[in-house]
Amino acid sequence: METAPGSLMKVDTAVLKYGNPGPISDLLVRRAYVAGYDRRLRHPAWTAEHLTLASLGKSALEPRNTDETGDRSNSQFTEDASIPAMFRAKLQDYFRSGYDRGHMVPAADAKMSQAAMDETFLLTNIAPQVGAGFNRHYWAYVEDWCRRLTSSFADVYVFTIPLYLPKLDTDGKWRVCHEVIGNPPNISVPTHFAKVVLASRPSSPSRPDVPEISTGAFVLPNAIIPDEAKLESFVVPVEAVERAAGLTLFSDSVKANSKHICKTVKCEVIVRKFDDALKRPETRKAISAPK
Repeated sequence: METAPGSLMKVDTAVLKYGNPGPISDLLVRRAYVAGYDRRLRHPAWTAEHLTLASLGKSALEPRNTDETGDRSNSQFTEDASIPAMFRAKLQDYFRSGYDRGHMVPAADAKMSQAAMDETFLLTNIAPQVGAGFNRHYWAYVEDWCRRLTSSFADVYVFTIPLYLPKLDTDGKWRVCHEVIGNPPNISVPTHFAKVVLASRPSSPSRPDVPEISTGAFVLPNAIIPDEAKLESFVVPVEAVERAAGLTLFSDSVKANSKHICKTVKCEVIVRKFDDALKRPETRKAISAPK
């Protein structure tokens, strides 16, 4: 009996009498984001968030209660107990690994409450990232650019996706090579990270119900990136990210009817030394061995 590609087929459940091996997709719904966790790689397969001026506490129409604002100095990296222990990323895995615990959804996007910010420090929102020159610098500039989009658009949707991209070896063959950290080695280190955005605003004052949609995808290597690098140099088609990650981010209709984000706003990062405070002895926090 032939089955059309993509159609559903009835499975003989007796074959799975003693268990379904998976893969199991852990869909994690948080206050500020949603994520899909990859048990094999032990980091998010993707994260998604919806940014607005109100969600970032910058709306004059919806002022935030300052008593409810999250403070990252009160947050700590935490293992996610919702994931079975054998598939869980652990604090010990990152200790002396040479990599930062890189947020996929940045803490700065979740200032609406301490509980929301604390959820960004769960290790199910973390992937190993090169520290100086990437996580603490250029990657942070890109995160800031995503937040600044809310000044031009009513709604900004941001997808962050760790990637494993092939590299052409000297023998002419393409290979995917990546490091694995932990003891035993179990957390994979992505070769690249993607930021994919969809931003919408009313197409005109007379037609506020008709949205103007802009989309864009950027793929950055998990490596030191010079501050002077142009954000537009990392632009790729959305389809390229979908193909590499095995994900469907937007419908064909959305892709066909959207403008490229770099044609509607400036795709330009602002260099800010977000880690300057860490260089001051009075504010520096040592990373102690996890217990």
